[in-house]
Amino acid sequence: MIVDVHTHAPRFKQKPEQPSSGPRANRAPMRPDRPDPELITWDEYLDAMAFVDKAIAFNIAAPPPGSERLDGVPVSPAWLSAPAQRLNDQTAEFARAHPEKIVGFMSVHPHDSGALDEMDRAARELGLRGIKLGSNYQNFDPLGEEAFRVYQRAEELRLPIVFHQGTSPVRFADLDYAHPRHIDRVATRFPELRIVLAHMAHPWQADCIAVIRKHPHVWADISALHYRPWSYYTCLRLATEWSVLHKLLFGSDFPVATPRETAEAIPHVNDLLEGTKLPRVPVDELQKVVERDVLGVLGLA
Repeated sequence: MIVDVHTHAPRFKQKPEQPSSGPRANRAPMRPDRPDPELITWDEYLDAMAFVDKAIAFNIAAPPPGSERLDGVPVSPAWLSAPAQRLNDQTAEFARAHPEKIVGFMSVHPHDSGALDEMDRAARELGLRGIKLGSNYQNFDPLGEEAFRVYQRAEELRLPIVFHQGTSPVRFADLDYAHPRHIDRVATRFPELRIVLAHMAHPWQADCIAVIRKHPHVWADISALHYRPWSYYTCLRLATEWSVLHKLLFGSDFPVATPRETAEAIPHVNDLLEGTKLPRVPVDELQKVVERDVLGVLGLA
């Protein structure tokens, strides 16, 4: 079974009218080889997911009202505009409409006083089965007291967490909050919590490898990597040398990339080495990522 562990759920059944100043304003592009995707519809999402058997779908909850910084600088990008309850209702509606394909994950904001209640509601009433957090986009300290309350409840409810990790083109997203070294302390404190580090924490893939190698329930996904060929090769070569290829999960970061193009890039990871003596990534081993038992390792089977 092929499971895409990293997709962003569509928030619209039909294409909305785009505002003139959209989410791409005032930031770098997501990937170097094409423009950022437009807002996607349910049908567009499902067409892209035809390649996989299951897809984990989520979005990221906005900070609660009153979280603005004193200097007037926004605490999160403009596209992070939906509060947790509305966002989770939308994701649950989509997952309920397509249970054969979609595994819905919730999102909450640790600074929201109702975050734990919303986790209970989203899990027990909406049937959402995990959590997506982006501490840099949501602008919360991943080692803060509020965040640790969320992790504790997630461990109690057996909800795996996918963390955005690594860089971001969004100007006001705090890079340090998305560094994988912080997850070492989270996993040490909550040893039964299932965790996925998105994007192998690019460009801090070596640090990500150190964390997933150490903790049995911490994994990394390979989403949003293949379109930077040298970075893609080097991180997977490091994963080979540190014997963690078995800790990598298949993910696309749709709509930034599709699962098909992510899978089709795997046999080409060594292409740029032609004519060199640089060591190769073992493609046969890397191919196992595509059909890894994602639901099993996250406790969702």
